[in-house]
Amino acid sequence: MNELKIRTRSIATIVLFWLILQVGGLFTPGLLDDVDSVYLEIAREMLHRHDYVTPYIDGIRFFDKPPLMYWMAALSMRVLGETDWAGRIPLALAVLALLLAVYALGRRLYPESDRGAFYSSLALATAIGPYLYTRFYIPDILIALWMTLSVHLFLIALDRVKTSSALIPSLLFAATLALNLLTKGLIGIVFPILFVLLYLFLTRQFRALPKLHLIPSTLVFAAIALPWHVMAALRNPAIPMPSGLGLPQKAGWAWFYLYNEHFARFLGKRIPHDYGQTPVWLFWLYAAIWIMPWTTFLPGAIATIREQLGHRIEVTIRQREAALTVTLWALIVLIFFTLSSRQEYYQLPALPALALMAGGQLARNTRSNLTWHARFLVPLASLVAIICAFYALTAPHPAPQADLFTVLTQNVANYNLSLGHLFDLTGPAMGFFRLPLALTAIGMLILGPASYLLRRKSHSHAANLTLAAGMTVVLLAAHEGLVRFNPILGSKGLSEAILTAQQSPRPDDLILIDGELTAGSTLLFYTRQPVHLVEGRVNGPWFGSFWPDAPPIFETNQTLHTLWSTPRRLYILTYNPAPRTQELSAFGPVHTLASAGGKTILTNH
Repeated sequence: MNELKIRTRSIATIVLFWLILQVGGLFTPGLLDDVDSVYLEIAREMLHRHDYVTPYIDGIRFFDKPPLMYWMAALSMRVLGETDWAGRIPLALAVLALLLAVYALGRRLYPESDRGAFYSSLALATAIGPYLYTRFYIPDILIALWMTLSVHLFLIALDRVKTSSALIPSLLFAATLALNLLTKGLIGIVFPILFVLLYLFLTRQFRALPKLHLIPSTLVFAAIALPWHVMAALRNPAIPMPSGLGLPQKAGWAWFYLYNEHFARFLGKRIPHDYGQTPVWLFWLYAAIWIMPWTTFLPGAIATIREQLGHRIEVTIRQREAALTVTLWALIVLIFFTLSSRQEYYQLPALPALALMAGGQLARNTRSNLTWHARFLVPLASLVAIICAFYALTAPHPAPQADLFTVLTQNVANYNLSLGHLFDLTGPAMGFFRLPLALTAIGMLILGPASYLLRRKSHSHAANLTLAAGMTVVLLAAHEGLVRFNPILGSKGLSEAILTAQQSPRPDDLILIDGELTAGSTLLFYTRQPVHLVEGRVNGPWFGSFWPDAPPIFETNQTLHTLWSTPRRLYILTYNPAPRTQELSAFGPVHTLASAGGKTILTNH
């Protein structure tokens, strides 16, 4: 088979896995409360305000993140409509771009055959972390894409310094750096620049740095990155801040975004401190978990890399380049967050490097692949399959119309972690997940024992494809589990109940959330109506609420009582329906409109 056919087959297979896993998950479940719906609602409000410089949520300035993710979702919704699936499309396309970028880089790093590039991309497509953290709209997978492109463009530029002009790859590197900055801020330039400097230092090629066209590259970077930063600063200058809150006397976009969101967050001193902190040991463990099941082949890859970098074996220039690239890349990301504030998904920009390690090791098809498969993946997958099968068969069947929330525990202290609600699961709750558990058991048997038998019979390529297929079943089961968990994590169903009850919204209708915005932020996106917060002037919209043009969306218990006694139609989402019902009954009629996932909509009509 000629080279073109091999590449075409590899790319087609990668796209097939992407279609099954990413496109298949665009339409379900509904958006999640918190960052998922917050980001997409900001994009939707950009469309309506025609203001693509200052992000707003519920009419209030929101300075937490740079705008590229909002712009992408806004463009998609403008073309395809203001739906959740339209908002998700840019993230799905970013995943496809990342898989193809890893494949292209793998072709460079492992030129001996197509297999190293193909397995690297396949590993990333079917690993736990990249799939799990594209179920909601966050920028970290896009950071992984820009990092992959930056590394590849730098290596191309370094090659061309020796043979021809490095201008084009240098300019493209600068453009990628600017897009990275507009995606998640300063780490978007810190990681690639650290990689470039350390790579040049370790390979003793610092003399090549001036030949990378620094001046035109800087101009390209500035042309892309500076306009938004300058306009955001000009449109949101420093204004007087209230005292006693830890804020400076005057603060604006520059203080909050440049200092508070970057340097203060790095030091763990951000105001407000609305995020969890993963212990260092667990942060490194997560890096291994997120690339599962391909972590199995990392010990063999690391052993090979040590030999290559330690000059213990004879290697080619390209093999040494590959070993240094993936090692340096992974360590820069992991060590940086080891020294700073960290959440459990901050390893995502390092995962392409780990996937390339695993892919290169699989292409080498050494004895250690079989050994680690037998000693690690087979027993682990078998154990997980047994546990999942046990619960699928023995978990009690939920009663008709039963609510998953009623059989969960509540570990509120973990909710500032992205996966905090998983700690709520109990034995009785497993009855709601019988199908996902059964599918997980089947997938684990395929990726563990079944793929091992193929590997033992020297059908390594078939074994790797079988492993990926089994993992695809597991990830689809995880998606089905998320669909069943969605009433707890999101409020789409409650939004639809409000719209049904309203029939046609009146100008004076009012929707409220009992608490902070993230307790029910999906109400904003699905009802298309402003939301008031009862005792909820905290976290996301807190800083923006100090601007004079901020709408009066913050209510107290006292103002809620006053509102409830008026003829206006009110709808309040609350996690405490019984106390609220008893309290509000003194001011007007209280009816339960709908309940789901531990949340209830109360109304006075």
